Amino acid sequence: MLNANSLEAKTFGAFLFDMDGTILDSSAASERVWGGWAKENGIPTPPYHGRRVQDTMADLTNKGIDPLRAAAEIEIRELEDLEGVVAIPGAGEFLSSLPPERWAVVTSAPRALALRRICAAGLPIPHNLIAAEDVTKGKPSPDPFLAGARLLAFAPSRCLVFEDADAGICSGEAAGCSVLVITETKTATLLDRPSITNYHGISAVSVEEGLAVQVLG
Repeated sequence: MLNANSLEAKTFGAFLFDMDGTILDSSAASERVWGGWAKENGIPTPPYHGRRVQDTMADLTNKGIDPLRAAAEIEIRELEDLEGVVAIPGAGEFLSSLPPERWAVVTSAPRALALRRICAAGLPIPHNLIAAEDVTKGKPSPDPFLAGARLLAFAPSRCLVFEDADAGICSGEAAGCSVLVITETKTATLLDRPSITNYHGISAVSVEEGLAVQVLG
């Protein structure tokens, strides 16, 4: 992957953050929920990270899974299991440094779950949030990040997407945004994108044209 230095020459109107794996780590809870559900249904744990639960379930109909019922089961279990949900290092300070009207969370999680996990991780509650139910097509479709850009009233080309998962990276790129990959949870397999481990390595700088990323150290 490329170092985030490649983004330092650019300025952005707004930042769009994925949630799971990007500003918080919910992998322990997700693995318990999805692994337990898959075991109960006699199937391998499906590749769920970065996608809406209903989209993952729609791929399992050939295994005899009722996608609506299964999605509802997963959503209930995820709302109940918040153990081990923690902030990605430096995420709280980084988000708090941004003007509230200049950033949004764009997540594949349902709104209720997103707010619970953000609270559990001790992160600032976003003033602007695009959740699973706010779009017709989820990631890797460009729709979520296009919706986030519209919400903040910036062209996608003026937005920097923070992502950790392949589906989200593809979504942000398809929307026409710049993408910075957060590698703390080692989720992404797409290479040759600007990346950084976590938020201890960068700061946001307000400039006349908007926001800029500064790589530290």
